[in-house]
Amino acid sequence: MTDRDSDPDRSAREPLSASVVITAGAALFNEGQFLAARDVWEGERQPSDGDDSDDVERLLRGLAATAAAAHRTSDGDRSGAAERAADAVAALASVSDPRGVALGPVREWAERLAAAPRDTGSATAPRVRIDDETPEFGGLSLDAAGVAGPALARGGEPGDPATLARAAEFAREERGTGQTEFAELLFAYLRTPDARPQVAARLGDHVDREARKRHDVDGLF
Repeated sequence: MTDRDSDPDRSAREPLSASVVITAGAALFNEGQFLAARDVWEGERQPSDGDDSDDVERLLRGLAATAAAAHRTSDGDRSGAAERAADAVAALASVSDPRGVALGPVREWAERLAAAPRDTGSATAPRVRIDDETPEFGGLSLDAAGVAGPALARGGEPGDPATLARAAEFAREERGTGQTEFAELLFAYLRTPDARPQVAARLGDHVDREARKRHDVDGLF
């Protein structure tokens, strides 16, 4: 799979903070899920921070191009990787506020790849660090996990993206209630790749059950 699938439910979501989008994408990138990282950085461009949206746009565009370059490198598409790396260099060069992202190693890798795509030393993508930490699935917030889960499914992992997005909504609604059913399954989906088919199936069952329950309650009024 090389093209990002459309997500009909995306436009209906509440705008996400730039930090959530950046962190979710970084975790996907660091876990080797380059297409899913690109999907997040390329598609979730509705930051609600109230800061310089153009600067955030440039940062996300540069990170998305970096993820695309890493994916093409892993696929052996050297010319395509060099093109996307050049896009990343151009976008990231004009970022004034990297939002805590350590852009130095990312820029250096993209520059090397753009200049010498056949250099085997450029094949390994750098880890993306944010505020001196390296995001991975195990340390994500619930909001970031709710972005990463559907992106994984859109990138070809087991599960229905819309179902995972709905599960993330239910998980956020659980906060403060003492219930953690959807949150636990969402994190299990991210953290246990070998069990993703089974976890995705369980999430689907739970989402269907919760949707029916809400529909029945609505029908009483």
